[in-house]
Amino acid sequence: MLEKNILIKNETGIHARPAAILVKYAMRFESDINIYRSGNVYDAKSIMNVMSMGVRQGEEIHLVVKGPDEIQAFEEIVKLIENNFKEA
Repeated sequence: MLEKNILIKNETGIHARPAAILVKYAMRFESDINIYRSGNVYDAKSIMNVMSMGVRQGEEIHLVVKGPDEIQAFEEIVKLIENNFKEA
């Protein structure tokens, strides 16, 4: 299991477009990818879950990745978020 706190720098936070990009990336992996915020857990593979987080710029999330491809999933998801959801 890999974990990391990530500060959201994206101007719009994690809303429509960034949420869709995050879910698209998360769906590529077999591992469970969850985001913890304000005592709640959100499934990064569910667009409704991700959009319901309501994360704004300057807020912090806690990413947890667990599963058979967790290293690759963790690295790619962290990179995506830290690069303001710009796809490679």
